[in-house]
Amino acid sequence: MMARSALLTPSLLEDRESRIPALDFLVKMGWEYLTPTQGSTLRGGRRSGVILDGILEGQLRKFNSVRYRGEELPFSEGNIVGAIQALKDVLYDGLVTTNEKIYDLLCLGKALPQSIQGDVKSFMLQYIDWERPERNSYHVTEEFAVERTGSKETYVPDIALFVNGIPLVVIECKRSELAPDQLPIPQAISQHIRNQKDDGIPQLFLYSQLLLAISRKEARYGTTGTPEKFWAAWNEPAADADVAELLRKPLTEVQKAPLFDSRNGPIRDYFEALESAGPREVTAQDRILWALCRPERLLDLIYRFIVFDAGEKKITRYQQYFAVRSMLNRIRHIRDGRRTGGVVWHTQGSGKSITMVMLAKAIALEQQRSKGADWNDYK
Repeated sequence: MMARSALLTPSLLEDRESRIPALDFLVKMGWEYLTPTQGSTLRGGRRSGVILDGILEGQLRKFNSVRYRGEELPFSEGNIVGAIQALKDVLYDGLVTTNEKIYDLLCLGKALPQSIQGDVKSFMLQYIDWERPERNSYHVTEEFAVERTGSKETYVPDIALFVNGIPLVVIECKRSELAPDQLPIPQAISQHIRNQKDDGIPQLFLYSQLLLAISRKEARYGTTGTPEKFWAAWNEPAADADVAELLRKPLTEVQKAPLFDSRNGPIRDYFEALESAGPREVTAQDRILWALCRPERLLDLIYRFIVFDAGEKKITRYQQYFAVRSMLNRIRHIRDGRRTGGVVWHTQGSGKSITMVMLAKAIALEQQRSKGADWNDYK
């Protein structure tokens, strides 16, 4: 009886219903799981820090090089260290303003001087390879404890996703059935908003691009600074078949071990029994994780579908995303030397102006890519 009572505590119910299924699904999508201890070690054991230096340093060396007169040379050790420090040392000027500065740094890269054959020139270093997702690293951890401003007390987001060691996604998980006066998604959003305040853990949200509030029955998303009323649902029903297919894929023993070794036996037994019973049903949190967090989609959303507008940060809604993608496909199609026209039908309040801004941004990035621009080339 005592074992059963311990299993059914609220935190373990949340773990069982939302967090572990989310972690399981993220690993199946290609995210490598790090235990909370590993996540702490990779940031030097400093809970005030949020970047996994041990991963970022290796990744910067992996896909960055100096290209000069037909030769590819590595960036100097000083430049690698300097690039990491530049990402950490952006002067704080309010949450969204500072987040925008870091967003620009992540998207555009950092110009660094390097001496080549006695001649000092400037070369671009990229933090993320936006166009070749397979060259980046993807890690997920849980219970990512971060020290509050001016305090040793911590706030602990449920799940954090890192691209090349940079925390780009923060997720709060909730069980569906809370107290009668507590709704899971508003509670999760409230935690996100609390954590972003100056006396919370704003240093984490200076880097975040996507925030999720998830439960088995409902899910919403926003970005840094999004007010509660603008957290949105994502609608992509055609994806259910892909989600169900991935859910049927079991984790390997190597993948299961770090996820369950630190948990008590009944938790693993519970999930082993579920797996033996066959594929589970697709849930709301599965749908939004598939739609927004599979690596290729996440990079596309961040790179092309985030805009800063008069001090506010905005991320695409699903109708804007699919409209822009459809328009890009239309623009690419040329027949007899001419592009075909078309009409996008907007309803009131669907975000027409922001859709056009996102389209203009996507076209500009498309033109840059079609010209074969390589930011690692010396300009």
